Amino acid sequence: MSTTTRTIATALVCAAALAGTAAAATPAPRKDLQLFNDIVSAVNGYTRFTVFDDVNASVHEGVVTLTGKVTMPYKRDEIAKRVADVDGVHEVRDFIAVLPVSIADDELRQRIAYAIYGNPAFWNYSSSLNRPIHIIVEHSRVTLTGVVRSDTDRALARSLASQFGVMSVKNDLKTDAEMRDVLEKAF
Repeated sequence: MSTTTRTIATALVCAAALAGTAAAATPAPRKDLQLFNDIVSAVNGYTRFTVFDDVNASVHEGVVTLTGKVTMPYKRDEIAKRVADVDGVHEVRDFIAVLPVSIADDELRQRIAYAIYGNPAFWNYSSSLNRPIHIIVEHSRVTLTGVVRSDTDRALARSLASQFGVMSVKNDLKTDAEMRDVLEKAF
């Protein structure tokens, strides 16, 4: 099986849909898809994982590589520990970066989150426990990650994030359909 990399927060939506078929076909050794699903649950179950953090996991034969960005060093360490505790993980390679401390970036994060999740078009997104749109701000540069239902939602989120005088907005949001295709091809 090839190495697969997916955004943890993003994958929750699609991994749940695929978990039923994968679990029935999994023999005694843990397959990468089942392991990946458990990693998604471990990260999303971490109470300090917020919309301002983005963690990606790559799984290959029990070796997990973590990348992404979080707002505090303890989050990086605790997420790596949670992943290492998942049954079937043999090794964790932790390359999660910690975003620099910045009052200006913190204010931007809050303003953008309020603009997106306070917009009536996104109210249904804000009702989920693990909100699907993540807002990464570093030196006034914004990256949006996660899953939205449509291209229209993706464009609206970018527009809302752009209104605060940010340096740039990188829109890495995927639609539900795009994530299903990616996961089906990967596993």
